[in-house]
Amino acid sequence: MENRFESNQRSLLYFPNSMGKGGCHIVLPADQELSVKLQQELQLERDTNDSDELPPNITDFLDNSPFEIQDIPGQEEVTLTRSFGDEKIKISFSIVDLNALNDDPDQYADDKALFDEEGGEMPEEGQSGGAQSKGTINQGRSKGGNFNVAPEDSIAPADRPELADDESPADEEDEPSFPARLNITIQKPGTSGAFQVEAIAQDGSIVVENVYFYGKSEHAEPKGPQDEFNSRNLYSGPPFGNLDQDLQVLIERYLDERGINTALALWVPEYIDFKEQREYINWLANLKSFIDA
Repeated sequence: MENRFESNQRSLLYFPNSMGKGGCHIVLPADQELSVKLQQELQLERDTNDSDELPPNITDFLDNSPFEIQDIPGQEEVTLTRSFGDEKIKISFSIVDLNALNDDPDQYADDKALFDEEGGEMPEEGQSGGAQSKGTINQGRSKGGNFNVAPEDSIAPADRPELADDESPADEEDEPSFPARLNITIQKPGTSGAFQVEAIAQDGSIVVENVYFYGKSEHAEPKGPQDEFNSRNLYSGPPFGNLDQDLQVLIERYLDERGINTALALWVPEYIDFKEQREYINWLANLKSFIDA
């Protein structure tokens, strides 16, 4: 006679009372299967990635950088802080960027394909002149959680003449990283005001998208609903791309002088990748503990 827990139909059985004779907890088939699958996924992630130990490329940056990191387990946002003369600099970024690209992997593919057909190049967004151009956004996900497949690589090799004779994957070093958003706030204690920059870190470049100046620091980082409401109607500056080209270049040099440079642009996506993997493993473990309870 077939055991109901091994039924190929995997049907969910109904128990009027989840407590069996003697007060023993009855494990439903779905609970059991989910727990087993979670354990398999957890073991796979632990075997593939060591989420407890920081990789050397991440520790090297932290050891040789003036930035101090604040990374609270279970939270999505990471913060870097440093002093530069009498300035206080804060940079925040989030693992949400990695998950957002994974949720919508084709968000940049259509525009890129259009410009490829016309023989042109993707225009720069939010900047011109001295500002750095954005790199190609890639999709897919490697074992470590990073993105490593460009939009054009979603086409089957057989449909692409240039790959017909060579289907070997590109070296990892040549693969573009995903774009990571940086929110940069620079303040001077004892001075009212705050300079705020929105930028993208990708492929070793810091791409400035927007710059703002607030007369009061609380408008740059609202601490409550009232501060947020007061900052909504403030004029904080024009789009970065509308600024004079020389002014754009000088703002980029200003940021570079404060350590917002190539080294940071290379490190941030790597740290997001590492943190997202660590959070995912903890999420699997916590969910399994809940299911098994």
